[in-house]
Amino acid sequence: MVVPRVSAPSVGPVADLDFAAVRADLGIEEDYPGGAVEEARTAAERLPAVLATLPDETAVPFVTVDPPGSRDLDQAVHLSRRDGGYRVRYAIADVASFVEPGGVLDIETWRRGATQYSPDRSVPLHPTELSEGAASLLPGVVRAAVLWTIDLDAAGEPVAVDVHRAAVRSVARLDYAGVQADLDAGRAHPGIELLPEIGALRTAIGRARHAITLDLPDIEVERGGDGHWTLVRRAVLPVEQANAEISLLTGTCAAVIMLRGLIGILRTLPVPGPEQVQTLRRATAALGIRWPAEESADSVIARMDGTRPMDAAFLEDAVRLLRGAGYTPFDGVVPEHTGHGGVGAAYAHVTAPLRRLVDRYGSEVCLALTAGTPVPDWVRRALPDLPAAMSAADRRSSALAKAVQGAVSTALLGGREGEVFPATVLQIDAERDRAVVVLHDPPVRANCSPRGLTEGTVVDVRLVSADPATHRFVVEPV
Repeated sequence: MVVPRVSAPSVGPVADLDFAAVRADLGIEEDYPGGAVEEARTAAERLPAVLATLPDETAVPFVTVDPPGSRDLDQAVHLSRRDGGYRVRYAIADVASFVEPGGVLDIETWRRGATQYSPDRSVPLHPTELSEGAASLLPGVVRAAVLWTIDLDAAGEPVAVDVHRAAVRSVARLDYAGVQADLDAGRAHPGIELLPEIGALRTAIGRARHAITLDLPDIEVERGGDGHWTLVRRAVLPVEQANAEISLLTGTCAAVIMLRGLIGILRTLPVPGPEQVQTLRRATAALGIRWPAEESADSVIARMDGTRPMDAAFLEDAVRLLRGAGYTPFDGVVPEHTGHGGVGAAYAHVTAPLRRLVDRYGSEVCLALTAGTPVPDWVRRALPDLPAAMSAADRRSSALAKAVQGAVSTALLGGREGEVFPATVLQIDAERDRAVVVLHDPPVRANCSPRGLTEGTVVDVRLVSADPATHRFVVEPV
């Protein structure tokens, strides 16, 4: 179900928000060092020489599917039928062909860890000469890629996996909303017309593994037609979920290759323990949501609709089941804990190397193990240090997202103290004696006294304060 986009009323200051200042406050440096940029330009000039060494897969009509306007295109996909099942071809930007280990550019990517996204611009992991140029899988041009070919049986399970470098060409740059509209109208691009079918099979397989997927609507910052920044609430489109399944499939295949080869780096998350599940059960009982004794937590979560107040409140509580994610490197011995509780299997990041540092290394491990060649020393030496670099980048990303949304929320609500808003009660925190509510318009989270409130209900609240310094909002029930 798609939630209609509802823009909050715009006020003057929202048009002039200084997101550059927000980034500066968090220590996010926008400009790349000159030496790193020069290395990137030199590497981009090597593209024809790199392509000349690669197998030619340009006859495959790959397409990319990303948010509108994206130019840092990591993945291109082509789906087809084969006897007894399906073939998934997934081309991933071959970043390692452009970054010299130990060079100025390499050192800078380690310092950054990941691309940082703001409403007005992104601060890329790699200079735009690569991230939006020579390394990006832009349409109509030949690019170097790490090409995954995954054959699935009729049920969607992998039966054969190959990964090698290749020259590829995307024939179209598509966006999620456009692809969804084309699928709904029965006119999807031939290269991805099987996406809903394969996505549904992979989702079913994930459910059988007790994978946990939280269908919570996103709250996004967008510039409205009047030029003002505002907040919109949007549910994830079915095509986004299906497309994510292709990435998850590739990541689980990568993990299998790593575990068999006894070297790699996994994205891990503890499986929810009985106490966590029991706490969630108690929250469910308070909300009146049916949860039979024999039904697993992931099954209950799967039937929730985040656009309904009761379900949204439950899903907010269920987020606790997905805490504690990290990266687990290994070399020579399989680690004690290899699974990802959200995926329901071992999983590795390999599909976004333009935007995430660790993926470059995961791809190199899989390429070497598949070819039967030694994993490069520069990869092996880096594995132990990747968790710290990625954790730091994740913290920056989280802090930036929170600060940006807080700045817009404050601008939308500043000066409106005393106004009444409808809101959904998402959570009652008895220990802190507070409730968390989300206003309907604009969709801003606020703290509230819990007395007299019930999770999952819709209430009217009055704005008490909107603090521009802390981006904290306090409301009171009417």
